[in-house]
Formats: sequence, C-alpha cells, structure tokens
Amino acid sequence: MTMRNQPTARQMRLGSELRRLREAAGKPAKEVAGLLATSSAHMSQIEAGSSGISEERLRRLAAHCACTDQELIDALVTMATDRTRGWWDEYRGVLPPVNLDLAEMEHHATFLREVVIAYVPGLLQTPDYARAVFGYMRPDLPESELTPRVEHRMRRHNVIEGERPTSYDAIVHEFALRIRVADRQVARAQLLKILEQTEQQHVNVRVIPTDQDGFGGAGASMMYLGGPVPQLDTGLREGATGTAFIDAEPQLRTLRTLFRKVEEATLDCTASRDFIHRLSKEL
Repeated sequence: MTMRNQPTARQMRLGSELRRLREAAGKPAKEVAGLLATSSAHMSQIEAGSSGISEERLRRLAAHCACTDQELIDALVTMATDRTRGWWDEYRGVLPPVNLDLAEMEHHATFLREVVIAYVPGLLQTPDYARAVFGYMRPDLPESELTPRVEHRMRRHNVIEGERPTSYDAIVHEFALRIRVADRQVARAQLLKILEQTEQQHVNVRVIPTDQDGFGGAGASMMYLGGPVPQLDTGLREGATGTAFIDAEPQLRTLRTLFRKVEEATLDCTASRDFIHRLSKEL
C-alpha cells in the first residue's frame, strides 16, 4: 500500500490498536511481520498509521494474537477499509490537520460529551461568535484564512444537526455564557442558538453556575468521543502545546471520572434551559 506522508489521527489510532493487540499477546513485531508476509519496517509503518492494512491481513493478525473480541475486530476492519472522503478533506492544506482530524473523529463517533469552561462549545457556536473568537486569538489572520476556519466550524455542526445526528451532551460554565466575545447582539444570538439546539432530544446542555460550591474544575475542558466499541473511545484535551487525542485506557478512565465529577456541579437540563433563557433576556 502507498505510504502516507501525514496519516490522520484515525489512521494512527488504528495502528496503535494493532500494536496493542500484538503487545498484549507478547508477539514481537518481526514474528507478526513474517506471518503477514511483510517486513519489520513495513510492520512499523502499519503500527504508526503510515501504511494501511487489508482486511485479510488484519484478521490474520488478530487470530495470531488470540484476540476473540469479534466486535473489536470488526470495528478495526471498518477503520482499515473505510475509503470515505469526508467534507473535511476539502480543507486539507487550508487548515491545520488537527481541525480535519477532529471533524473526522466527530463524524465517526457514536456519542459526544463535552465540558467547556471559557467558551461556548464549537458545535454550538454561531458564525459571528466563532469569527470573534478566531479573530481575537489570531489577530494576524487574513480574511482568506479566517473565513475557512469559521466555515469549517459551522460545517462541523452537521454531526448534531444532520439526518442521522449524534447524541451530544455539553456542560458549559456560566462564565462562558456571560462573556461577550463580540457585542451584546452577538451574545444574545449565541444564547438563543443554544436554546434552539436543546430543543432536539439528542442535544443536552447543562450549566455550571458561578455560585456553585466545591467546583475546582476550571481546567476541566475536554471532549469525549464514543467509539463503535468502548475500546475505541477517544478523548480530546487542549493545552498550551496544542490539541491532544487520548486513547490510552487509564487516561480515558480519568476523563470519564472527571466528566462525572463536573456533572455533579451542573444544573439539570430543564433548569439549565431556564437559566440560559434568563440570561438572554438580560441582554
């Protein structure tokens, strides 16, 4: 198969899962490479996501590693054989690869959970809100680069607004709802957009009020994307060094625990809607 110069996060995830299968079975890479009639170098490329793998080879690898989880194997086969070019590919070479990786991950997720403290979640943002955020964080961006960023963010909304929407649970701090990234009009339109989204049964938004006691999760912003099987769940954290996709089970367990802790500080969905509605009336 053709070598990939820049594998996507999903392709790298497939490779890391194949490596985990091999290592869990205690099989050296050279042995598995021989089984697949390939070289050790090519095996390393497969596990790095730089090269693909056929369904036949993948199933042979799983059998050799004594993996009996058929649902996991089938999910890995789907990842390996999927040749779909999503809408995000239109932005390749235009936006940073992480933007495309996130859109692809969201597209394939079975559910989405998000905690945001400082900003309204991207999946709920209006164009004017997104433009204000991008423009403030990157004031040097010319219009030719700013516009694609806003368009890409808006097109991501299809994952919760399309014909087959994904279940989405968002936790937003009151601070994010009150801060005006632009002006009063943009702020009110943003709150009304959130209320509109929550009219859909698959979208739940809960608010953490600023007067909530015992909330120490100011740095808790994260996204959790459900996989076709639990072993393929993915976490996302943003930090000073950029965006990181998380797939190690201990770290995913930490994110699940963190989400439950943050959840305890929220108003319920009905009270959150009332809260957001009151804020919109104040503007």
